Amino acid sequence: MVCTDRRTVLASAMAGAAGMLVQPPALAAIANATDERFRCPPCGCSMDNHMFLAPGKCPDCGMILQPGQETDLGHAPDRLAARAGYFTLAGKDMARIRIDYYKPDNFTATSPILLVVPGAGRDSDEYRNAWLETAWSTGTLVAALGYPEADYDFSAYHMGGVIRDLRFDNMVIERPDGGGRVIRMRDEDIRFSVNPDRASWLFGDFDRVFDHIVTATGSRQQGYDIFGHSAGGQILHRLVLFHPQARAGRIIAANAGFYTLPDLAEPLPTGLADTGLTEADLKASLGRSLVLLLGEKDDNEGAGGTFLRTPATDRQGPGRLQRGRYFHRTAQRKAAELGIPLQWQVQTVPGAGHDFAAMTRGAAKLLYG
Repeated sequence: MVCTDRRTVLASAMAGAAGMLVQPPALAAIANATDERFRCPPCGCSMDNHMFLAPGKCPDCGMILQPGQETDLGHAPDRLAARAGYFTLAGKDMARIRIDYYKPDNFTATSPILLVVPGAGRDSDEYRNAWLETAWSTGTLVAALGYPEADYDFSAYHMGGVIRDLRFDNMVIERPDGGGRVIRMRDEDIRFSVNPDRASWLFGDFDRVFDHIVTATGSRQQGYDIFGHSAGGQILHRLVLFHPQARAGRIIAANAGFYTLPDLAEPLPTGLADTGLTEADLKASLGRSLVLLLGEKDDNEGAGGTFLRTPATDRQGPGRLQRGRYFHRTAQRKAAELGIPLQWQVQTVPGAGHDFAAMTRGAAKLLYG
């Protein structure tokens, strides 16, 4: 029988999750029906390296299926084929940004384009893979941006390049039982200078990557969706503050570790003093479409990832859940003070901690139902 509905095909490929697992010959037959294949990563389960027609989770181990074969398109290709692959674009100071993308075969000139900004691990391939099932079923092109840590440190990545010459003095690193890393220090031991060159800030990269994808696919989209998690969530809430003219339509900042508040009197990195921003800039930022996506269980320093604790960041709360809500309350007060409606929202993903896969599923429901 030929499955004509993409969700039916996906269900067929994942059949057996509730009962007997699909046997390898059936999986091989499914894989032969298409050039685009997906596999379970080598993990020791019974489905190791077996090929599936559709993305999703392995019915045995539950791991996210990966593209069976990726294409290295080199530097700034002028055409993106309908499959998974990666290419590079020039960043600042001759650094390269790796773009891990997936263009499903049902992508059209009017299909959505989604940019994804990874956490501190910069693992753009894994973040792209977490969106494969949504991209495949909705026709969305997904592109995850990989900034190499050797070229983009904390100031250039997490802070978007707004600061430079960053130095942490007298910091103490702890590793809680729950996982992750906690960095403790005094606020005065975070030393940096403000970078006045706005053209060198990271935020302009997103429009540039989008423009390249539009050219390479023939898309007629005028804007894009963008999702960032953890360090990526830090970048995206700062995108709204420092670069509100970006052509991103819907912006989802998930599980940020700490926030730069919309407060012109509080100094960086937790405020906007000495950045050159004005009340007019704040009005533009508070009018942008921003969703703060928070994990219900990302509520303490040991939830995972890297968590900064200083007196200033601790005023925002003991965990990312509380810090996101504090950021939103601060924005509500500022919007009321300026006499404008606030367009920012807070959404919580039930049962989710500092887990990019769970937060991706929550963001996919918000964006694409």
